[in-house]
Amino acid sequence: MQILDAIVVNVDSNCYGFDFIVRVIKDGVFPILQIAIPIILIVLCTFDLGKAVIGSDDKENKKLQKRIIRRLVYAILIFFMVTVINLVFSMVGSITENESLIRWSNCWNYPMDM
Repeated sequence: MQILDAIVVNVDSNCYGFDFIVRVIKDGVFPILQIAIPIILIVLCTFDLGKAVIGSDDKENKKLQKRIIRRLVYAILIFFMVTVINLVFSMVGSITENESLIRWSNCWNYPMDM
């Protein structure tokens, strides 16, 4: 219950009181997605590479090689996906005249400001 007491909801902020959720996503979820998932995928690629080196079956080695390449591509895509999402949300306010989109961009960039 003390965690909920520490959450201050400010409905006058850029995020209409959802600033805590935006900060959790931006400062908590996105870094985990950007760092942890690619590291896990690279570790799994290392295990697959070890299997391919130990195994002598050429057909199985081709399947493992395709899986390794796919996982490395996924790791790169996930790493840069978070960067692209942050970039798009940051740029929305500067390229539009729509007040609600400008407010959303301000919410994403400055969640605690009024």
